[in-house]
Parts: sequence; structure tokens; C-alpha cells
Amino acid sequence: QVQLVESGGGLVQAGGSLRLSCAASGRTLSSYGMGWFRQAPGKEREYVGHIASGDGSAYYSDSVKGRFTISRDNAKNTVYLQMNSLKPQDTAVYYCAVMIGLHTKGPRDAARYSDWGQGTQVTVSS
Repeated sequence: QVQLVESGGGLVQAGGSLRLSCAASGRTLSSYGMGWFRQAPGKEREYVGHIASGDGSAYYSDSVKGRFTISRDNAKNTVYLQMNSLKPQDTAVYYCAVMIGLHTKGPRDAARYSDWGQGTQVTVSS
């Protein structure tokens, strides 16, 4: 089991930036892919992106590609989500999670992940 804590959320104006952090304890993250998801009120949890465990390659949903960047610092056991050019539709609770070895599920599927953090609220005003 990995314990994840997200932080860095807040209120920003459209066009602004935030950097979210996902700090882990219990196990090191270096051996795991990590995902970022978000959930707005009344909506299902939505894939944002993920970062691989090996070379650190990152992948993104079309809605955030070119604006968001996922990185990881294995020495700090932390994964980051840099969010630029924020839009009101980015408003949601953002979660990080650990990718598990269930290869029948794709990396964009929430069922591929476990040990979800508590989430951090991001609000983007228009």
C-alpha cells in the first residue's frame, strides 16, 4: 500500500498556472507508473495524464495536452502536475494514483489505478 497526499491546489484566474504535488509514503514510487485524474461535481473521474515508471515518459488527455506537464522526482518520492493556461473547465478535484499491473485495462482507465490520494481542489475563475 502507498499513501498519497496531493497538495498545491487553489483558486486562480483563467490563464494562470498551478503546480500540484503528489507526495508518497509507504513505498517508493520509482517502480510505479503514476496517474493524475480529476473529478468535477456531478461528473465521473476523468483521466488527465500519467507518467511511466521507467524512462519517465508522460502522456496526456487531449483536453490538457500542451498545457499540462507531469514530472517526477524519485529522490523526493513525489510526482508533479504543472498546469498552465488554466481554463474554467479545468475546475475539479485533482487526484493522483498508483498504476497497478492490470494490463487488461489501459492507462487511461481509472480501474488501472489504486491507492488514490485525498485530492486537492483546483478552481479556475473566468
